[in-house]
Amino acid sequence: MKIYTGTGDRGKTSLFSGERVSKADRRVEAYGAVDELNSVLGALAAALEPDQPGLVSEVRRIQADLFRVGARLAFAGDETDGPALPELQEEHAAWLERAMDRMEEELPPLKGFILPGGHASAAWAHIARTVCRRAERHVVSLRDGQAPGTASEAFRMLIVYLNRLSDYLFLLARKCNRLHGQDDIPWGG
Repeated sequence: MKIYTGTGDRGKTSLFSGERVSKADRRVEAYGAVDELNSVLGALAAALEPDQPGLVSEVRRIQADLFRVGARLAFAGDETDGPALPELQEEHAAWLERAMDRMEEELPPLKGFILPGGHASAAWAHIARTVCRRAERHVVSLRDGQAPGTASEAFRMLIVYLNRLSDYLFLLARKCNRLHGQDDIPWGG
């Protein structure tokens, strides 16, 4: 099977649900940002130390969850249309919350704002956090563009998950710095 088809040469792409839309469509922007986030998480996982398999495993689990997010965003129908999609559940966000609780127990309390950076793995976590926030904004924009009363439970869960994920990535950046003996970089504002 060839990777190139030429079907997008005129600026259109197909959604998972079959519709052809502009590559600049808000839905494509949303799942494109999620795809970018997933790629950045791959770089983060590569930057983590081999002696931290638990963190790599967490990042890989998140990457798998992001495929659920992308599948939902690439499908223009509601939850009752078309194929059964692997939806995010409350448990996915709760898992992130538990992981954050564990990290916060290990980290000193913040006394102010910090600058992104430090160890390379922390820098990648900060980049992932900002890409996550952009993806979240795209999903909110997509939800807000729907007809009143049609925003689905699936979209609500996507937003909750992405919001928790950006918080997780902030704490992961701090944890990566701590694991490598580097202090967070305080903002001198």
